[in-house]
Amino acid sequence: MSGVWVFKNGVVRLVENPAAESLDGSRPVSSFRRKVLVHTPTNEVITSYTVLERKLSSLGWERYYDDPELLQFHKSSTSVDLISLPRDFSKFKSMHMYDIVVKNRNMFEVRDM
Repeated sequence: MSGVWVFKNGVVRLVENPAAESLDGSRPVSSFRRKVLVHTPTNEVITSYTVLERKLSSLGWERYYDDPELLQFHKSSTSVDLISLPRDFSKFKSMHMYDIVVKNRNMFEVRDM
């Protein structure tokens, strides 16, 4: 990830998109850029969990039904890999997208829309 480190009131934080956020932390609505998850082999934007589940299943990920509050996927070949997502797709944020990208190299990427 890239960005600018901002120090304010004794707190340091990373601003990923400094053009879309002023240094005081306010975010102008007109310059807000939404992030999307893209399946790189097909160049398809992931628009729902149904689409995402289909893509992950083709890569060997299986649904994990342990927690009713989360949508989870694991790989049976590696017991440590687990993807946990909020049940509501509207709460699917960039941190969840990057988790998918890291665990599926060269298959997904996060882009600004």
